[in-house]
Amino acid sequence: VCLCFRDVPSVDILVWSELPTGAGLGSSAAYAVCLAAALLTACGAISCPLKDGESTARWTEEELTLINSWAFQGERVIHGNPSGVDNAVGTWGGALRYQSGKITPLKRVPTLRILLTNTKVPRSTKVLVAGVKEKILKFPAIMNPVLDSIDAISQECQSVLEAMPANPSPEYFPVLEELFDINQHHLNVIGVGHPSLDRLCRVTASHGLHSKLTGAGGGGCGITLLRPDTSPLAVEAAKQDLCACGFECWETNIGAPGVTLHSSSSLTTEVLHALSQS
Repeated sequence: VCLCFRDVPSVDILVWSELPTGAGLGSSAAYAVCLAAALLTACGAISCPLKDGESTARWTEEELTLINSWAFQGERVIHGNPSGVDNAVGTWGGALRYQSGKITPLKRVPTLRILLTNTKVPRSTKVLVAGVKEKILKFPAIMNPVLDSIDAISQECQSVLEAMPANPSPEYFPVLEELFDINQHHLNVIGVGHPSLDRLCRVTASHGLHSKLTGAGGGGCGITLLRPDTSPLAVEAAKQDLCACGFECWETNIGAPGVTLHSSSSLTTEVLHALSQS
């Protein structure tokens, strides 16, 4: 629409990312969301929310909805029939509930520290999904209760996450850790585990940490929950052992804000350098 009614300036777009591609981390959605936000801003379909003196700013709810709708079209070009979850998370941030095609943002979700580990084992989401479907058709009486249990884990996790901001008690973390462990076992049962992910879980468990796969499974990435009181030495030791397995590891957060406009002065030296080299 904006292309039909406005003069659009020619633009050069530089893209830089720390997200590995093809690892189940939504890198294509992150790209689509940023591209949609940049182009919609350039053609005046949404405002430029950054005021003088501000380092970052976010768009209105209505503008975010427009960004998300265009990012979803980008995801359709890349993936064919995406769920829309990845671009929604990239747009709004925080945490979302996805059930039966309906996406609902969760309110007041805490920011959690995690280790994000890429096993570097390639996998096909399409093949993994087909394998799960085949198992359900073959053993419905066995598999459907497992799926119901996974749903119950998600609901229990949602309750814990929404209770944490109002009462940041350390007692919530053992519950989340136990949910991680149970969920990982269930994911192995439905056939989306992998020896590399089992190894990841064993390595982090040896340091008192709890992990599960993220994304489609079958390799790809896993996340490890870090408590606020987890010692830096334990985290560093776990990272070294994971890297010794040939994995790639980052310490990061989940529950962060979604797409944001940054002033150039607020960007880190590393980002500015990467962009200048593009």
